[in-house]
Amino acid sequence: MHLSHLSLVDFRSYAGLELEFEPGVCVLVGPNGHGKTNVVEAVGYLATHGSHRVAQDLPLVRIGAERAVVRAAVHHEDRSVLLELEINPGRANRARVNRNAASKPRDALGYLSTVLFAPEDLALVKGDPANRRQFLDELLVSRTPRFAAVRADYERALKQRNALLRSAAQMRRANRGATVDMSTLDLWDGHLASSGAQLLAARLELVEALNPLVGKAYGTIAGRDSALLEYRPSFELSTTSGSPVDESALHDALIAALIAGRKDEIERGMTLVGPHRDELALLLDHGHGPVPAKAYASHGESWSFALSAKLAAFELLRAEAIEPVLILDDVFAELDSSRRAQLAQVAASAEQVLITAAVEQDVPESLTGMRYHVGKGTAERIR
Repeated sequence: MHLSHLSLVDFRSYAGLELEFEPGVCVLVGPNGHGKTNVVEAVGYLATHGSHRVAQDLPLVRIGAERAVVRAAVHHEDRSVLLELEINPGRANRARVNRNAASKPRDALGYLSTVLFAPEDLALVKGDPANRRQFLDELLVSRTPRFAAVRADYERALKQRNALLRSAAQMRRANRGATVDMSTLDLWDGHLASSGAQLLAARLELVEALNPLVGKAYGTIAGRDSALLEYRPSFELSTTSGSPVDESALHDALIAALIAGRKDEIERGMTLVGPHRDELALLLDHGHGPVPAKAYASHGESWSFALSAKLAAFELLRAEAIEPVLILDDVFAELDSSRRAQLAQVAASAEQVLITAAVEQDVPESLTGMRYHVGKGTAERIR
């Protein structure tokens, strides 16, 4: 998979930008703050409908503009697709595939796959559980685009259920503990458990597939110790590592957990169990048993683990015949020579890799290919 053209209109610092790409390596070079990351952020956003830098869409639109447009020509094997995403902060985004309007933006997912590694990815190790859940879910959608709809269904059920719980909590306080009719909550329990079981089953299977790849990547990069992933649900499961995932059993377990915790949930006015509360534990074994990387990893080990997770995602997609565009956003300057060499080796094997760097010397000499010089609002091809 590779891009041949990228067009930006009112995206971040660009009033308008047209870039031609080729398979292989493309390096965007320029001073910090001049818009290199904006380019690769746009590519990542087109693939995932999310940014690795911000949670909201508003900062993606150039100041003074109402909307932004990201458009790209994508080639995968013998298929070519023109993707377009119109970003409308505060309103629904719009997507087009080959100039035909998509019913929903998520219908345009799956045509472009990317794996992005950036300094922000240290949050995979050091950040909140939400960062690790997002990592899993974006990878799920890259593998199987229909999970975008499953996630949307779960989030909608969660929102409705939380609204009911908040209302119940307020009524109980106002009526000094009076009993509240919660029959509607049973309906949303069913919706939440249905989509939640699908999401949880897919996450468990994904972690099982990722684990050996993460361990292998970490061993290559760090040259010692072992790294592993452990999925930790927010409620009791009988599923054990390596056993087949039973989605029906997960559904029943989640329903039981919702019923058992209803009193506490009404008191707190929120849903306390489910995939939105689960944790993906990143563990390191220094020879005395696994310990949480968040608490025990050095800065270098944290970089190695974050990089290993992204390289594992890249290798998993490749193994499933989904050749993603590899995006390396200003990371070579942060890595020592050993980690830099390992990353360069993987990058050189990618069908297409987009790299940003403040100075060209940050990019390993083995990664030859296209070069763009990025200035404020401009990008000029220099090679």
